Amino acid sequence: MIGGFIPIIYFIRKNDSLLHLVKTKFYRQVLLKTFGNGASEMVTNLSTSLVNILYNFQLMRLAGENGIAAYGIIMYVNFIFMAIYFGYAIGSGPVIAFHYGAGNHKELRNLFQKSLVLMGGAGIFLTILAEILTVPLVKIFANYDVELFTMTCHGFRLYALAFSVMGINVWGSAFFTALGNGGVSATISFLRSLVFQIAMVIALPIFLEIDGIWLAIVAAEGLALFVTGSFFVAKRKKYHYT
Repeated sequence: MIGGFIPIIYFIRKNDSLLHLVKTKFYRQVLLKTFGNGASEMVTNLSTSLVNILYNFQLMRLAGENGIAAYGIIMYVNFIFMAIYFGYAIGSGPVIAFHYGAGNHKELRNLFQKSLVLMGGAGIFLTILAEILTVPLVKIFANYDVELFTMTCHGFRLYALAFSVMGINVWGSAFFTALGNGGVSATISFLRSLVFQIAMVIALPIFLEIDGIWLAIVAAEGLALFVTGSFFVAKRKKYHYT
């Protein structure tokens, strides 16, 4: 509400910018392109719910109620780290879109290279930080039950390995959204957050039991990194970011 209400107050009044609220008409193609370009975000939100249901089903089967409780705690802690990746991806999107639209290929290349280095470095740093802070973070939610605490700590240490590559995948999807290529962005999101995770959370427990559930996200992000990297290479000439 704040993000929408305050700008309306500014632009509805006389101001010094080049942007003003005026009468408009129905732009069908623009709206369709907007919906298509935002498909990756829709896919991410829908797949998160479906994947969580599958995780809970597998955990109930292998570890009972403590398994589901441990997964819930891991998700809470996961949001702390994911917020950094999503924050950068959302914040850098308008800058990328501006330079692409303006034809500033040199600056777009600069942003692309620096973002890869930043997301790669952040992934290593956050993975190490997560491993170090596992105990105090889990204690916030599970210090009342020794068995649950032990299971959650073990699960989070395995789950946290995904942070090392997760940032590049999240930013990669947002990068193609900023370039107006909703198809590539949605493909990365669909494979990363739905197809690969479902496949891994079904397959890995067969061989690794409950550890396979915690490592499913690691395997899924690893496969998604290959897809994201392939799109970076395939689309480099079209968008001139390398």
